[in-house]
Amino acid sequence: MRPRIGIDTGGTFTDFVQLTPKGLVVHKQRSTPDDPSRSILEGLRTLNPGTQNGLLDSWTSGPLDFEIVHGSTVATNAVLERKGARVALVATRGFEDVLKIGRQTRPELYNIFVAPRPPLVEPHLTFGIAERLDASGAVLEPVVEEDVDQLARVLHDQHVDIVAVCLLHAYANPVHEQQVAHWLRQSGLTVCASHEVLPEYREYERWSTTVVNAYVTPIMSRYLLRLEEGLRTADRLSIMQSNGGCISAAAARAQAVRTVLSGPAAGVVGAKAVAEAAKLRRVIGFDMGGTSTDVSLIDGVIGRTTDSRVGDFPVRLPVIDIHTVGAGGGSIAYLDTGGALRVGPRSAGAAPGPVCYGIGEELTVTDANLLLGRLDPDYFLGGRMAIDRTRTERVAADLAKRAGLSVADLAEGIVRVANANMERAIRVVSVERGHDPRQFALVAFGGAGGMHACEIAEQLQMVTVMAPRHAGVLSALGMLVADVTKDYSASVLRASADLTVKELERMSAPLVAAARAALQAEGFGPSRQVIAVSVDVRYIGQSFEITLPLSGKYRDAFDREHGRTYGYSNPDRPTEVVNVRVTATGVTAKPTLPHTRARAAYRPAPSVFRPGRFGGRAFKVAFHRWDDLRPGARASGPAVVAGGEATVVIPPRWTFAVDGFSNILASLPGR
Repeated sequence: MRPRIGIDTGGTFTDFVQLTPKGLVVHKQRSTPDDPSRSILEGLRTLNPGTQNGLLDSWTSGPLDFEIVHGSTVATNAVLERKGARVALVATRGFEDVLKIGRQTRPELYNIFVAPRPPLVEPHLTFGIAERLDASGAVLEPVVEEDVDQLARVLHDQHVDIVAVCLLHAYANPVHEQQVAHWLRQSGLTVCASHEVLPEYREYERWSTTVVNAYVTPIMSRYLLRLEEGLRTADRLSIMQSNGGCISAAAARAQAVRTVLSGPAAGVVGAKAVAEAAKLRRVIGFDMGGTSTDVSLIDGVIGRTTDSRVGDFPVRLPVIDIHTVGAGGGSIAYLDTGGALRVGPRSAGAAPGPVCYGIGEELTVTDANLLLGRLDPDYFLGGRMAIDRTRTERVAADLAKRAGLSVADLAEGIVRVANANMERAIRVVSVERGHDPRQFALVAFGGAGGMHACEIAEQLQMVTVMAPRHAGVLSALGMLVADVTKDYSASVLRASADLTVKELERMSAPLVAAARAALQAEGFGPSRQVIAVSVDVRYIGQSFEITLPLSGKYRDAFDREHGRTYGYSNPDRPTEVVNVRVTATGVTAKPTLPHTRARAAYRPAPSVFRPGRFGGRAFKVAFHRWDDLRPGARASGPAVVAGGEATVVIPPRWTFAVDGFSNILASLPGR
């Protein structure tokens, strides 16, 4: 097996992780938002032989061929920043406005002047073509090749980058989409057809997903080609998907929409791996980076959903169920028009970054933590980066004066506002979905997660917080343990009473065959393939469904899950099967996390004491360096544990211990 390197590109830093015989080797590199591949290649060059890390044994000429698993924000940013490709949409004539109409939901219910959602496809680049299928897929009006040829000439004249072909009822029969796509490709156009991306019913979601894919695919393809050119030809590049598995770079270039949440998805995979190693089964992942915070609930298994959005646009593909808020270490604090203190969602990002990094001029959450004595200025990023407290105090004094607060009160206010935003996000994935957060541990990761986790957990009455040893690079670590995953689906839309399990198995058989062939092509033999078949089920008359494993008891399982999720169920009410799904997993070799048995509990000596502030009171805070703590270390707050990639803040009344994996386990006695 090739040694694997996980690389996660974030808004502020790009993280590198490899497991070596001596343990995990990690590196953080400042991201280059204008061209993310540059920071990756610079980081790999930094880790050449001869450096103190020694990550890559002879990177340029050595005998080892590496598998690089990469999580990218390129596709996401292209949509959010509206910097994607020039897309044309070809739809069934008479249905050109499906994307414009959407679901007719109002984002601002009481605002009669709400601005319309800007489309990804310019109105003059939407074209209707004469053809028609009925809902069963039967041809009512065929496609005329001459019409497509004429359209191709128009599209060439418009200089479009890619064409999205979305025809009515193509989920039931793709024949017309196949014909149109074939003729357009023959003319030299790049085409993305909906039956290739999402062969499921619901025209709006299918078309939206296809258009998003078309919008980001040329950008992602150019980025990956540029990255591959900078790597050795013998190295293999894989890309993390939003569903928690990885795919080849070639597959990602064809369907870039599958990578839109790749970094956060890898973080959830990593959180599950480290939590299971520490014997924690029920956890809530809390990933706080520089730009945003991603939360997810893991109740033994990672939750997945097909109901997701990228910016304003539905993307109906299997993704890890993650809720994101615009609150991170780089989130900017400001006063709104009414004089109230706000934090985020605007972020300082990698450039210019927080004030304390030396360039930024707007106060951020990271700056507030520094002012409160919760960062070690002498050991930031393990001493690899200097931070400027004096500069931060100067900028904070100006904002504090305008707010009518002291600098200390302003800093605490910034942290409280950010914490409230993140606490609400955790309630979304737990309380609002029928889970009691008090029954879960909070796994805090990302560069800033450990700094806020204990205070947020206390507000939610959670008593256990875990900060993994390499919390700041856990998404990159998740890429090392991720499997190769491929998803397939087909619409059924038939009453459950009219279907047998055998019939559903027959419907899924072509998907299973395609999945096995795809995994075999990537080098996974039958013994390393895991195929799971599931069905989307709903009560007849409902608009949304629940995904369940296909078995003879799927109806009973549906009633139980419906009751748990929505608070009621009706076993006498008829159901229907909407879709059949196949998830194919190519099982990769999993690294074993380094573990040292704790010999005896001991109280570590702090490296230094510094003044800090919690709850409006001044404290003497003990500062520890993570590398100096051995398994078995136990101490009380207030304390700060500073590591090379992340910092953990232990408030007053909390205690913490170090386990055999060098994780920090914080608890609140008496709860």
